[in-house]
Amino acid sequence: MNSYDLTGKTAIVTGGAQGIGLAVAQRLQASGANVAVWDMTPTEAGDFNTTCDIADMASVQTALDATEAALAPVDILVNSAGIAGPNMPIQDYPDDAWAQIVAVNLTGTYNTNKAVLPGMRMRNYGRILNIASIAGKEGNPNACAYSASKAGVIGFTKSAGKENADKDIAVNCVTPAAARTPIFDQMSEEHIGYMLSKIPRERFLEVEEAANMIAWIVSAENSFTTGAVFDLSGGRATY
Repeated sequence: MNSYDLTGKTAIVTGGAQGIGLAVAQRLQASGANVAVWDMTPTEAGDFNTTCDIADMASVQTALDATEAALAPVDILVNSAGIAGPNMPIQDYPDDAWAQIVAVNLTGTYNTNKAVLPGMRMRNYGRILNIASIAGKEGNPNACAYSASKAGVIGFTKSAGKENADKDIAVNCVTPAAARTPIFDQMSEEHIGYMLSKIPRERFLEVEEAANMIAWIVSAENSFTTGAVFDLSGGRATY
């Protein structure tokens, strides 16, 4: 395993208590970063952890202030927190579920990026990685809110990358296929089977594979690419 040197860097990983977020937090720590985990679930992961509701800007700002007081100014943000919601047709979709999914997945991305960018711009350095989904590229049936929110993350990331390209700041996203994580608990078995059937590698993504790619994307070595969408779909992506 290559270990990109993140010594002296301070990283935030949202949703870092489990799944891809936890794997990323562990990978960044192994590469020398001081890692703050923000999650709604209590955890001992990271060098510092705090409860944070990324859908609430006040909660995000409180978490950022606590992180920088405990560690140092933030160099890296990996926004991994997200929810899947129910699987059902649009005409049957609960309005409150739609609002919650968009609030966490899309507005949460906006909130976390908005909170860290002023400091990154002031210090002329930053790496942001927003986790989208292959559903944001292709749209999964019976997952309208999740697909729409993740498509929004892709568009937001492209905009943020262009806005901050005048500084040594890279804002990118990845579009994973499904990984067998606790988010599966929110999905029907039928939907899980559908996702697997679409992956040419005929298996789900391993969280360590996602973490390995993300570790490079948020390293200083990624000094040119910004506003980009990195594929993690096992061959499923059509563009």
